[in-house]
Amino acid sequence: MRIAIDSGGTFTDCLFVRENKLHIIKVPSRPTAPAEAIAEAVQLVLAQSREKENDLDLVCGTTVGTNALLQRRGGRAALVTTAGFEDVLEIGRQARAKLYDLLAQKSMPLVPSTRRLGVKERLAADGKSVKALSAKEIARITRTIQKLNPDSVALCFLFSFRNPKHEKQIAASLRAAGYQVSVSHEILPEFREYERTSTIVINAYLVPVMSGYLRAISTRASTGPSSRIRTQKRSASLPACVRILQSNGGIISTEQAAREPVRTILSGPAGGVIGAAHAAKLAGLEQCISFDMGGTSTDVALLKKDLHTTNEAIVAGFPVAVPMLEIDTVGAGGGSIARFDAGGALRVGPESAGADPGPICYGRGRKPTVTDAHGVLGHLGNAGLLGGAFSLDIPRAHALMREEIKSSRGGFPSVEAFAQGIIAVANAVMEKAIRVISIERGHDPRDYSLIAFGGAGGLHACDLAAALEMRGVLIPVFPGGLSALGILRADVVKEVSRTVLLSTARAQVKPAQLKKLFGVLEAKAVRILRSEGFERNKMQFHHSLDMRYLGQAYELNVRAGKNIVDSFHQEHQQRYGYHNKNAQVEIVNVRCRAMGVTEKPPVETIAIRSGLEKFPTPGLQLVFDGCKQRAAAYQRDDLRAGDTVSGPAVVLEYSATTLIPPLWHARVDDYGQLLLAQRTTGRGN
Repeated sequence: MRIAIDSGGTFTDCLFVRENKLHIIKVPSRPTAPAEAIAEAVQLVLAQSREKENDLDLVCGTTVGTNALLQRRGGRAALVTTAGFEDVLEIGRQARAKLYDLLAQKSMPLVPSTRRLGVKERLAADGKSVKALSAKEIARITRTIQKLNPDSVALCFLFSFRNPKHEKQIAASLRAAGYQVSVSHEILPEFREYERTSTIVINAYLVPVMSGYLRAISTRASTGPSSRIRTQKRSASLPACVRILQSNGGIISTEQAAREPVRTILSGPAGGVIGAAHAAKLAGLEQCISFDMGGTSTDVALLKKDLHTTNEAIVAGFPVAVPMLEIDTVGAGGGSIARFDAGGALRVGPESAGADPGPICYGRGRKPTVTDAHGVLGHLGNAGLLGGAFSLDIPRAHALMREEIKSSRGGFPSVEAFAQGIIAVANAVMEKAIRVISIERGHDPRDYSLIAFGGAGGLHACDLAAALEMRGVLIPVFPGGLSALGILRADVVKEVSRTVLLSTARAQVKPAQLKKLFGVLEAKAVRILRSEGFERNKMQFHHSLDMRYLGQAYELNVRAGKNIVDSFHQEHQQRYGYHNKNAQVEIVNVRCRAMGVTEKPPVETIAIRSGLEKFPTPGLQLVFDGCKQRAAAYQRDDLRAGDTVSGPAVVLEYSATTLIPPLWHARVDDYGQLLLAQRTTGRGN
């Protein structure tokens, strides 16, 4: 039995394959003990199984690393670096995040100056030794670390990506002393000292937290009397009973996730992007924007043929240079709290009610949220959530939202007007995020369709698509669990890279030289994938290069091919609106993305309507633009291929709710997906 679990801020989603069919379970998340929610989901899966004993293949998406970084709750880390570069974390780059804010403050380093040690060693830019590392210096550093007694150690020397000899010597000594060591040439053998140091420090900061989390879910997931977890190769220090999704969209073993947790910072959102790409392929859509709205945040990404990764991410104010899918996140979700600021203006998020206490209509919360706004407007139907298993107290939400209006200076005449204001503000925040990953990167959203998922995605999708004049909206199957489906479809991925700094002038770099460089990376990737149990015929490799005009400070990633220079010019034109064919082009890094292809879950089609079933009659009252309108509620399981649903209406299902406004209609495709378009514009899918 294959299981994928995505731990969200409000619900933990579990998607699994049983008897060659997909099934979904959602349980409330437990932010202080996420392993408990995972264990509960696994045990519910086992309870539904007809077999007495099951082999489980468990893959998880996690936000543990992200939350630890955002909340500054990582381990006590130390940094060992080349003498004279101890303060690179504080010096950083000269760019200011807030150019006109005179009071802006930088994030404090994760490692204070008292735990940053300089080593008397030095390599030249070409990797040759300028000052050798002595045995006496190795012993001194080891003794000092023992006195500091950190939870883990980050090791990052100048130009170690050219020659890792000195790093290897210090790492061996510290590991022999019993410390967990994050080493730059093992994790990120690339240039840019600040970004590399920041990435390795973040990794060391998260190692204690992620190691404990993985041990907890390994233990809790396997405590059921009828479960036997299928594992990768076990180690004495960390039971390997699960695999983890990386930020780049590939899965890794628990051992590697524990050693390199920096690769899991955007683990959960990455699953949603993979799931959205699969849904787009089924619908025949080539250009899409994924829109994942959960309980705490919203994640958006641009999908165009291949999944795009970046090495220039900023998380919690710190640069992270390992490959990540290009995802933009904003603090707007179903649980985002609405409040009035000192001037009486309505604000929504980024604070969230989460799973505890949750929105008002969940029965415990007391602060109005986006979910409460939809509830009082009738958008959630009358049956509650999770197929009716999770009841909603809409009258309570109505009463407490009325109290909020009276005690504030918001000026809303009614609860319904307040609710519409909450939704409008949330939409504005999410629309801005979509503009960031489309318009600001040279893509016109009018050429794209919106793939909406997450528990709340279908409630806002049509409003956002209309505001941006997009081609339409796609609501996949299992929208509230699409991230889990993406995790279930993910392959094992290993990213290997190397800084080369080569000119593309014919006299300096030749095709044979590039082929040799890629061959070295591929050979390393093959060894790693073989250790994961993959045969050569189950491996795939994609080569790319980071390129720039000579003198530029940053690069663009270009797929390897016959004419890489022309491809770079085209990419530069797309991103920045100009190119210069007379300028010299430089190759900065060579990359290999190696994939071990996994077994994919089944793709199911649905039946065509027989003509005997009847659609429901309008029985709901929904509020749109201040006016109440009668609308019908459809159960998604009752819809058949080829059906058309006209708005206003709501489509209810176990994992999510889809709102179809007036002047919109939805068509059901052969796979059960909903394709929504406006009736008046002539545009559509």
